Amino acid sequence: MPITRLEPGALWDTGQEMAIWLGEADVRALLSMAELIEVMQAALAAFSCGGVKQPVRTVIEATGGLFASMPAHLSAPPAMGAKLVTVFHGNTGKGLPTHLATIVLLDPSTGELLAVMDGRFITEVRTAAVSAVAVRHLAREQAGVLAIVGSGLQARSHLEALALVRRLQEIRCWSPTAANVEKLVSESSARFAVRAAENAEAAVRGADIIVLATASPSPVIDDGWVKPGACVISVGACRPSEREMDPALVARGRLIVDSRAAALKESGDVVQGIREGRFGEDHIAAELGAVVANPKLGRTSESEVSVFKSLGLAVEDVAAADLVYRRARETGRGARIA
Repeated sequence: MPITRLEPGALWDTGQEMAIWLGEADVRALLSMAELIEVMQAALAAFSCGGVKQPVRTVIEATGGLFASMPAHLSAPPAMGAKLVTVFHGNTGKGLPTHLATIVLLDPSTGELLAVMDGRFITEVRTAAVSAVAVRHLAREQAGVLAIVGSGLQARSHLEALALVRRLQEIRCWSPTAANVEKLVSESSARFAVRAAENAEAAVRGADIIVLATASPSPVIDDGWVKPGACVISVGACRPSEREMDPALVARGRLIVDSRAAALKESGDVVQGIREGRFGEDHIAAELGAVVANPKLGRTSESEVSVFKSLGLAVEDVAAADLVYRRARETGRGARIA
Protein backbone atom coordinates (compact mmCIF):
# COMPACT_ATOMS: atom_id res chain seq x y z
CA MET A 1 0.00 0.00 0.00
CA PRO A 2 2.08 2.95 -1.25
CA ILE A 3 1.69 6.09 0.86
CA THR A 4 2.74 9.50 -0.47
CA ARG A 5 3.29 12.34 1.99
CA LEU A 6 2.33 15.70 0.46
CA GLU A 7 2.77 19.27 1.57
CA PRO A 8 -0.12 20.70 3.63
CA GLY A 9 -2.91 21.75 1.27
CA ALA A 10 -1.56 19.83 -1.71
CA LEU A 11 -3.48 16.70 -0.79
CA TRP A 12 -6.83 18.14 -1.80
CA ASP A 13 -5.73 20.46 -4.63
CA THR A 14 -7.01 18.08 -7.33
CA GLY A 15 -10.53 18.40 -5.96
CA GLN A 16 -10.85 14.61 -6.12
CA GLU A 17 -11.71 12.33 -3.26
CA MET A 18 -8.87 10.05 -2.22
CA ALA A 19 -8.08 7.79 0.67
CA ILE A 20 -5.57 9.20 3.15
CA TRP A 21 -3.30 7.91 5.88
CA LEU A 22 -3.07 9.77 9.19
CA GLY A 23 -0.38 8.72 11.64
CA GLU A 24 -0.34 9.40 15.37
CA ALA A 25 1.42 12.75 14.90
CA ASP A 26 -1.36 13.83 12.52
CA VAL A 27 -4.09 12.67 14.89
CA ARG A 28 -2.46 14.49 17.82
CA ALA A 29 -2.24 17.70 15.79
CA LEU A 30 -5.86 17.54 14.65
CA LEU A 31 -7.67 16.53 17.84
CA SER A 32 -8.71 19.02 20.52
CA MET A 33 -9.80 17.51 23.84
CA ALA A 34 -12.43 20.20 24.37
CA GLU A 35 -13.97 19.52 20.97
CA LEU A 36 -13.67 15.77 21.42
CA ILE A 37 -15.66 15.87 24.67
CA GLU A 38 -18.58 17.46 22.83
CA VAL A 39 -18.34 14.93 19.99
CA MET A 40 -18.32 12.06 22.50
CA GLN A 41 -21.33 13.47 24.31
CA ALA A 42 -23.29 13.62 21.04
CA ALA A 43 -22.15 10.13 20.00
CA LEU A 44 -23.18 8.61 23.35
CA ALA A 45 -26.60 10.26 23.15
CA ALA A 46 -27.05 8.98 19.59
CA PHE A 47 -26.07 5.46 20.69
CA SER A 48 -28.60 5.34 23.52
CA CYS A 49 -31.32 6.90 21.38
CA GLY A 50 -31.00 4.32 18.60
CA GLY A 51 -29.00 6.41 16.13
CA VAL A 52 -26.08 3.96 16.03
CA LYS A 53 -25.70 0.46 14.63
CA GLN A 54 -22.93 -1.56 16.22
CA PRO A 55 -22.49 -5.01 17.73
CA VAL A 56 -20.75 -5.71 21.00
CA ARG A 57 -17.08 -5.97 20.08
CA THR A 58 -15.72 -9.29 18.89
CA VAL A 59 -12.69 -10.39 20.91
CA ILE A 60 -10.40 -13.30 20.17
CA GLU A 61 -7.43 -14.48 22.16
CA ALA A 62 -4.07 -14.29 20.42
CA THR A 63 -0.76 -15.69 21.64
CA GLY A 64 0.05 -13.42 24.57
CA GLY A 65 -2.77 -10.96 24.02
CA LEU A 66 -6.19 -10.04 22.66
CA PHE A 67 -7.44 -8.87 19.25
CA ALA A 68 -10.79 -7.10 18.89
CA SER A 69 -12.83 -5.69 16.03
CA MET A 70 -15.24 -2.79 16.60
CA PRO A 71 -17.42 -1.64 13.65
CA ALA A 72 -20.05 1.09 13.88
CA HIS A 73 -22.40 3.20 11.77
CA LEU A 74 -23.56 6.58 13.06
CA SER A 75 -26.61 8.21 11.48
CA ALA A 76 -25.95 11.84 12.38
CA PRO A 77 -23.50 13.17 11.58
CA PRO A 78 -23.16 10.24 9.17
CA ALA A 79 -20.01 8.19 9.77
CA MET A 80 -19.02 4.57 9.31
CA GLY A 81 -15.92 2.59 10.06
CA ALA A 82 -14.20 0.11 12.34
CA LYS A 83 -11.38 -0.05 14.83
CA LEU A 84 -9.03 -3.00 15.04
CA VAL A 85 -7.40 -3.07 18.46
CA THR A 86 -4.87 -5.30 20.18
CA VAL A 87 -3.89 -5.59 23.84
CA PHE A 88 -0.53 -7.19 24.58
CA HIS A 89 0.66 -6.44 28.13
CA GLY A 90 4.05 -8.00 27.32
CA ASN A 91 4.74 -5.04 25.04
CA THR A 92 5.90 -3.05 28.05
CA GLY A 93 9.15 -4.99 28.12
CA LYS A 94 9.61 -4.36 24.40
CA GLY A 95 9.23 -0.60 24.59
CA LEU A 96 5.85 -0.72 22.85
CA PRO A 97 2.39 0.44 24.00
CA THR A 98 0.27 -2.33 25.46
CA HIS A 99 -2.77 -1.09 23.49
CA LEU A 100 -2.42 -0.58 19.73
CA ALA A 101 -5.15 0.22 17.22
CA THR A 102 -5.93 1.11 13.62
CA ILE A 103 -9.15 2.79 12.49
CA VAL A 104 -10.62 2.42 9.00
CA LEU A 105 -13.07 5.18 8.05
CA LEU A 106 -15.51 4.55 5.19
CA ASP A 107 -17.89 6.75 3.22
CA PRO A 108 -21.27 6.00 4.85
CA SER A 109 -23.12 6.49 1.56
CA THR A 110 -20.90 4.44 -0.77
CA GLY A 111 -18.68 2.29 1.41
CA GLU A 112 -15.56 3.74 -0.22
CA LEU A 113 -12.38 4.01 1.84
CA LEU A 114 -11.87 7.54 3.18
CA ALA A 115 -9.01 7.13 5.62
CA VAL A 116 -6.84 4.76 7.56
CA MET A 117 -5.49 6.25 10.77
CA ASP A 118 -3.58 5.34 13.86
CA GLY A 119 -6.09 4.54 16.61
CA ARG A 120 -3.88 4.25 19.66
CA PHE A 121 -4.03 7.92 20.54
CA ILE A 122 -7.72 8.12 19.65
CA THR A 123 -8.42 5.26 22.07
CA GLU A 124 -6.48 7.06 24.78
CA VAL A 125 -8.18 10.43 24.46
CA ARG A 126 -11.70 9.35 23.60
CA THR A 127 -11.75 7.22 26.76
CA ALA A 128 -10.85 10.27 28.84
CA ALA A 129 -13.31 12.44 26.91
CA VAL A 130 -16.13 9.99 27.68
CA SER A 131 -15.13 10.06 31.34
CA ALA A 132 -15.38 13.85 31.20
CA VAL A 133 -18.93 13.51 29.88
CA ALA A 134 -19.68 11.16 32.79
CA VAL A 135 -18.23 13.59 35.33
CA ARG A 136 -20.14 16.46 33.74
CA HIS A 137 -23.44 14.63 34.23
CA LEU A 138 -22.82 12.45 37.30
CA ALA A 139 -20.42 14.28 39.61
CA ARG A 140 -21.60 16.98 42.01
CA GLU A 141 -21.16 20.52 40.70
CA GLN A 142 -18.75 21.42 43.51
CA ALA A 143 -16.60 18.29 43.07
CA GLY A 144 -12.99 19.46 43.25
CA VAL A 145 -10.89 16.63 44.72
CA LEU A 146 -9.73 14.09 42.16
CA ALA A 147 -8.14 10.72 42.93
CA ILE A 148 -6.53 8.65 40.20
CA VAL A 149 -5.57 5.04 40.78
CA GLY A 150 -3.17 4.23 37.98
CA SER A 151 -0.29 6.22 36.50
CA GLY A 152 -0.20 5.36 32.81
CA LEU A 153 -1.44 7.08 29.68
CA GLN A 154 -5.04 7.09 30.85
CA ALA A 155 -4.07 8.90 34.04
CA ARG A 156 -2.49 11.65 31.94
CA SER A 157 -5.36 11.99 29.50
CA HIS A 158 -7.92 12.02 32.32
CA LEU A 159 -6.12 14.91 33.98
CA GLU A 160 -6.50 16.96 30.82
CA ALA A 161 -10.11 15.98 30.17
CA LEU A 162 -11.56 16.27 33.68
CA ALA A 163 -9.98 19.67 34.22
CA LEU A 164 -12.20 20.91 31.40
CA VAL A 165 -15.45 19.96 33.15
CA ARG A 166 -14.68 20.54 36.83
CA ARG A 167 -12.49 22.98 38.75
CA LEU A 168 -9.94 20.64 40.29
CA GLN A 169 -8.54 21.97 43.56
CA GLU A 170 -6.66 18.85 44.66
CA ILE A 171 -5.33 15.90 42.64
CA ARG A 172 -3.95 12.71 44.17
CA CYS A 173 -2.47 9.75 42.37
CA TRP A 174 -1.37 6.27 43.38
CA SER A 175 -0.28 3.14 41.55
CA PRO A 176 1.75 0.10 42.59
CA THR A 177 4.78 1.43 40.69
CA ALA A 178 5.99 4.45 42.65
CA ALA A 179 8.43 5.47 39.91
CA ASN A 180 5.58 5.83 37.43
CA VAL A 181 3.62 8.00 39.84
CA GLU A 182 6.61 10.26 40.40
CA LYS A 183 7.06 10.54 36.64
CA LEU A 184 3.41 11.53 36.24
CA VAL A 185 3.74 14.13 39.02
CA SER A 186 6.87 15.57 37.40
CA GLU A 187 5.57 15.61 33.83
CA SER A 188 2.25 17.18 34.88
CA SER A 189 3.73 19.85 37.15
CA ALA A 190 3.58 22.62 34.56
CA ARG A 191 -0.23 22.37 34.42
CA PHE A 192 -1.42 20.35 37.41
CA ALA A 193 -0.38 20.08 41.05
CA VAL A 194 -0.59 16.29 41.35
CA ARG A 195 0.34 14.76 44.72
CA ALA A 196 1.63 11.22 45.04
CA ALA A 197 -0.42 9.31 47.64
CA GLU A 198 1.24 6.71 49.83
CA ASN A 199 -1.39 4.10 49.03
CA ALA A 200 -4.71 3.66 47.25
CA GLU A 201 -6.73 4.36 50.40
CA ALA A 202 -4.93 7.66 51.00
CA ALA A 203 -5.69 8.69 47.43
CA VAL A 204 -9.36 7.74 47.50
CA ARG A 205 -10.59 8.78 50.97
CA GLY A 206 -12.40 12.10 50.79
CA ALA A 207 -12.15 12.36 46.99
CA ASP A 208 -15.11 13.73 45.05
CA ILE A 209 -14.10 12.08 41.76
CA ILE A 210 -12.28 8.75 41.65
CA VAL A 211 -10.77 7.46 38.40
CA LEU A 212 -9.72 3.82 38.24
CA ALA A 213 -7.40 3.34 35.28
CA THR A 214 -5.54 0.14 36.01
CA ALA A 215 -4.68 -3.19 34.42
CA SER A 216 -5.58 -5.01 37.63
CA PRO A 217 -7.83 -8.09 37.32
CA SER A 218 -8.95 -7.71 40.96
CA PRO A 219 -10.43 -4.81 42.99
CA VAL A 220 -8.07 -1.92 43.71
CA ILE A 221 -10.33 0.06 46.09
CA ASP A 222 -12.67 -0.79 48.97
CA ASP A 223 -16.22 0.42 49.29
CA GLY A 224 -15.48 1.87 52.75
CA TRP A 225 -12.97 4.32 51.30
CA VAL A 226 -15.55 6.01 49.05
CA LYS A 227 -17.40 8.88 50.65
CA PRO A 228 -21.11 9.65 50.12
CA GLY A 229 -21.65 11.77 47.04
CA ALA A 230 -18.52 10.63 45.22
CA CYS A 231 -18.40 9.85 41.51
CA VAL A 232 -16.40 6.74 40.57
CA ILE A 233 -15.15 6.27 37.00
CA SER A 234 -13.85 2.79 36.13
CA VAL A 235 -12.08 2.43 32.78
CA GLY A 236 -10.08 -0.75 33.43
CA ALA A 237 -11.21 -4.38 33.88
CA CYS A 238 -12.88 -4.79 30.49
CA ARG A 239 -13.13 -8.59 30.53
CA PRO A 240 -15.77 -10.68 32.33
CA SER A 241 -13.05 -12.40 34.37
CA GLU A 242 -11.74 -9.08 35.73
CA ARG A 243 -13.09 -6.59 38.24
CA GLU A 244 -11.59 -3.27 39.30
CA MET A 245 -14.04 -2.24 42.02
CA ASP A 246 -15.07 -3.70 45.36
CA PRO A 247 -18.33 -5.51 44.51
CA ALA A 248 -19.95 -3.83 47.52
CA LEU A 249 -19.22 -0.46 45.90
CA VAL A 250 -20.86 -1.48 42.64
CA ALA A 251 -23.90 -2.72 44.57
CA ARG A 252 -24.06 0.48 46.62
CA GLY A 253 -23.68 2.98 43.80
CA ARG A 254 -26.04 4.21 41.11
CA LEU A 255 -24.57 2.25 38.22
CA ILE A 256 -24.31 3.93 34.83
CA VAL A 257 -22.69 2.21 31.84
CA ASP A 258 -21.76 3.21 28.30
CA SER A 259 -23.59 0.22 26.83
CA ARG A 260 -26.00 -2.01 28.71
CA ALA A 261 -25.46 -4.89 26.27
CA ALA A 262 -21.69 -4.64 26.53
CA ALA A 263 -21.69 -4.33 30.33
CA LEU A 264 -23.76 -7.50 30.68
CA LYS A 265 -21.29 -9.37 28.48
CA GLU A 266 -17.87 -7.82 29.06
CA SER A 267 -17.69 -6.15 32.47
CA GLY A 268 -16.54 -8.40 35.29
CA ASP A 269 -17.64 -5.74 37.77
CA VAL A 270 -21.18 -6.23 36.49
CA VAL A 271 -21.22 -9.86 35.32
CA GLN A 272 -19.65 -11.26 38.48
CA GLY A 273 -21.85 -9.13 40.73
CA ILE A 274 -24.96 -10.54 39.05
CA ARG A 275 -23.61 -14.10 39.21
CA GLU A 276 -22.92 -13.71 42.93
CA GLY A 277 -26.47 -12.49 43.57
CA ARG A 278 -25.41 -9.02 44.71
CA PHE A 279 -27.80 -7.35 42.26
CA GLY A 280 -29.74 -8.06 39.07
CA GLU A 281 -29.50 -6.70 35.55
CA ASP A 282 -31.87 -3.92 36.54
CA HIS A 283 -29.17 -2.52 38.85
CA ILE A 284 -27.85 -0.78 35.75
CA ALA A 285 -29.75 2.48 36.15
CA ALA A 286 -29.07 3.85 32.67
CA GLU A 287 -26.61 4.23 29.83
CA LEU A 288 -24.58 7.44 29.90
CA GLY A 289 -26.08 8.54 26.58
CA ALA A 290 -29.55 8.26 28.08
CA VAL A 291 -28.42 10.45 30.99
CA VAL A 292 -27.14 13.02 28.49
CA ALA A 293 -30.57 13.05 26.85
CA ASN A 294 -32.46 12.97 30.17
CA PRO A 295 -30.44 14.28 33.16
CA LYS A 296 -33.07 12.95 35.58
CA LEU A 297 -31.65 9.47 34.94
CA GLY A 298 -28.34 10.51 36.48
CA ARG A 299 -27.52 11.49 40.04
CA THR A 300 -30.60 11.48 42.28
CA SER A 301 -29.16 13.11 45.41
CA GLU A 302 -26.09 14.88 46.74
CA SER A 303 -25.21 11.89 48.93
CA GLU A 304 -25.60 9.23 46.26
CA VAL A 305 -22.47 7.50 44.97
CA SER A 306 -22.48 7.37 41.18
CA VAL A 307 -20.48 4.67 39.41
CA PHE A 308 -19.70 4.85 35.70
CA LYS A 309 -18.38 1.67 34.10
CA SER A 310 -16.66 2.53 30.82
CA LEU A 311 -15.91 -0.28 28.39
CA GLY A 312 -15.35 1.76 25.24
CA LEU A 313 -17.69 1.79 22.25
CA ALA A 314 -16.98 1.50 18.53
CA VAL A 315 -19.10 4.59 17.87
CA GLU A 316 -16.74 6.62 20.06
CA ASP A 317 -13.81 5.61 17.86
CA VAL A 318 -15.68 6.18 14.60
CA ALA A 319 -17.02 9.58 15.71
CA ALA A 320 -13.52 10.63 16.82
CA ALA A 321 -12.02 9.38 13.55
CA ASP A 322 -14.65 11.29 11.58
CA LEU A 323 -13.69 14.45 13.48
CA VAL A 324 -10.01 13.86 12.68
CA TYR A 325 -10.84 13.28 9.01
CA ARG A 326 -12.89 16.48 8.76
CA ARG A 327 -10.09 18.49 10.35
CA ALA A 328 -7.58 16.86 7.97
CA ARG A 329 -9.64 18.01 5.01
CA GLU A 330 -9.80 21.53 6.39
CA THR A 331 -6.05 21.74 7.00
CA GLY A 332 -4.79 19.62 4.11
CA ARG A 333 -2.96 17.30 6.48
CA GLY A 334 -2.35 13.64 5.70
CA ALA A 335 -0.71 11.30 3.21
CA ARG A 336 -2.32 9.92 0.06
CA ILE A 337 -2.88 6.17 -0.17
CA ALA A 338 -2.32 5.11 -3.79
